[in-house]
Amino acid sequence: MPNTPPLPDTERLALNAERQLVFTVLTSVVKTVGSIVGKNTEVVLHDLTNPAHSVVAIANGHITGRVVGSPVLAGPGQDLGFNAVVQTPEQTASPEPVVLEHYQTRLASGAVLHSATAIYRDSSGTPFAGFCINADLSGLHAARACLDQLLGTSSVTEVKSIEQPDMELLMTEIIQSALNTTASSNRAMKKQAKLEAVRQMHERGMFIVKGGIEKAAAALGVSRYTIYNYLDEIKSMPPTQTAER
Repeated sequence: MPNTPPLPDTERLALNAERQLVFTVLTSVVKTVGSIVGKNTEVVLHDLTNPAHSVVAIANGHITGRVVGSPVLAGPGQDLGFNAVVQTPEQTASPEPVVLEHYQTRLASGAVLHSATAIYRDSSGTPFAGFCINADLSGLHAARACLDQLLGTSSVTEVKSIEQPDMELLMTEIIQSALNTTASSNRAMKKQAKLEAVRQMHERGMFIVKGGIEKAAAALGVSRYTIYNYLDEIKSMPPTQTAER
């Protein structure tokens, strides 16, 4: 997203303290909620200002393979939480959290998760934290495992050490996926196809990562300002329209 002018030191320190307090509170919430919902529900807290290592707290990370320090792009696809980051125009941004209730996301394996996200903004209106819940309720086995966890009859699933993917590779995969699903030989649909590709990229967090705008622009053969214009169009769409497939 466009760079904002630097804040005075006193204001910057106050905002940092405000954000740190929210992270401290939400980290305890992740631990508390994660201990009771069962091993088929992931609870994760993101620092959106550090997308390369956004995960600051996580419970039941085996669902998506993420650990503390994982990048924001390593999460499930079709995440409407990223819509909330860019949906509200900066000039009217509110510090009130934006809550997206019960929507579906998808893992690379094709598994569908039931997700919910709260995006937190600081007193300046800047989004800086994302609190997300992803539940794998795909079958009776998952339901039974959840009950076993609640009853204390099974051990907590251990998160295996997983090598985290490189950010460059993640951005390349996101761009290629968007291009593959929007390719069209109809020249009249060229602009609409590019707009759809940008929508898919930002749904996966592409544009909160440094260099994401430039990489998308190069892949689509447009200027970075055209990408900003596409994002402005996406912001103006009703949430139900941006969620359509």
